[in-house]
Order: sequence, then structure tokens, then C-alpha cells
Amino acid sequence: MPKPDSPPQPPLAWLEAGDAFPPLESAWGPASEAPGLLAAGGNLEVETLLAAYSHGVFPWFSRGQPVLWWSPDPRMVLPVKAFKLRRSFRKKLLQVQSETLFEIRTDTAFEQVVQACAQSPRDGQTGTWIVPAMVRAYTALHHAGYAHSVETWKGGQLVGGLYCTVLGKSVFGESMFTRENDASKIALAALVGFCASHGIEYIDCQQNTPHLAFMGAHEMPRSDFLKHVQANSPLAGPEWAFDTSILNTIL
Repeated sequence: MPKPDSPPQPPLAWLEAGDAFPPLESAWGPASEAPGLLAAGGNLEVETLLAAYSHGVFPWFSRGQPVLWWSPDPRMVLPVKAFKLRRSFRKKLLQVQSETLFEIRTDTAFEQVVQACAQSPRDGQTGTWIVPAMVRAYTALHHAGYAHSVETWKGGQLVGGLYCTVLGKSVFGESMFTRENDASKIALAALVGFCASHGIEYIDCQQNTPHLAFMGAHEMPRSDFLKHVQANSPLAGPEWAFDTSILNTIL
């Protein structure tokens, strides 16, 4: 049910397979119960996901719901140059760089990372939005070369990580998990360093949370975000490989 003081929302567009996404301006507004909700239905095939991300749209839904498509305004982004590196955390990154305690790997355990993220609810939520259909969809996107994982390892064990969707030089963060203090932050710092070293300006964070804001993320008007995506997605993307020297860009 809508909030008592919320203005009436337009009917939600229902997508069949192959349908184009409706104009972003038709997404539900900030005063609604579901700000940024754009459409429902369709599928999670690789081609559909690529079309969605290239238009500033992403899927987010819970078990028992149809596929829901979102395009919030404003959009939360992390400018790589604005990443806040705390002095105490810098010491851990130096341990990564010297490989004395932590190790960063990419794309060696993608599905494990997604499954671990599925067990770690988003801020303020009690359940997971990474339902089995999402795991299958992003695994297929990974095999197609458009989704990647950044993994934090310690003593041969996966202790944290994240996964993201990548179109050219547009990077869309999806989810993180940690099994040890700061392990997910180490993976994020590695992603920030990777982006900085390859001329990638922003990491899309989708939704505003205090945790992301603490690390330097801020809101951007959706129209500006879409211009950024449309300008950077067609560009040649970097080879997805991590070297510890990349951390020099943020240390």
C-alpha cells in the first residue's frame, strides 16, 4: 500500500521478454513507497542485463516477487578519487601489497563470492535479494565476460570479496561480503585502485547507505549518471587482472 501522504504513482510497466525498458522518467519518485522502481517482469538473460545496465537500470527483487527493475534518482556513486583511506586501514593494504597476510585475487571464485554475498543482507534488510535466479544470471554474465569478482584471501581461505558488472569503462558495484574484519573493504580498495589505474572515474553503488557515504560515495543526478554510462560503456574495457602495484594509486 502507498504511504498515506504519497502522491498516486503511475501504473508499473510490465515487461515481456524482449521489451524495451520504459523511459527512466517514468520510475516512481522519491516520495513513493518504492523510489526508483521502473518496471517488472521480463527476464534475466545476458542480453536483457546488458540492455538494462547500459540504460542505468538494474534488477533487485526478493524471493516470491517478479523481476523488478530500478533506476533511482539520484544515484549513489563512488568517485575513485574521493575514496577515503583511513590511516589504520592503510596498514592492512600495505599487508596486501607485501602479501604478508592478505592476497587479492580476481575471478578465481566468482560463484562462491556471489553465494557468500547472498548470505549477507544489504544494510537495513533481514533477507537476501540475491535469489537463486540472480545467482544464475550473474554467473552467466560472468561467463560472458561482463561480471567480475574481487576476492580477499587469507591463508588459502576466501575471507571477503565483492562482485560487479562491467561494461567497457563503466563499473557497477553489486554486493560485498566479509568473513573477517575489513576483508570486504580490502576488496573494495583493490577495485578502487584497479579503476584508478585504468582511467575509470566512478563505481556505481546503486543506493545510498551511510557505509558507502563514509567511504566517499555521494549522490549524482540520474541524468548525469546516465550520460556517464552512455559515454563510458562503449569504450574498450581493461583486462581484468590485479597486481599489487595497483594499490600505489590509492596508498
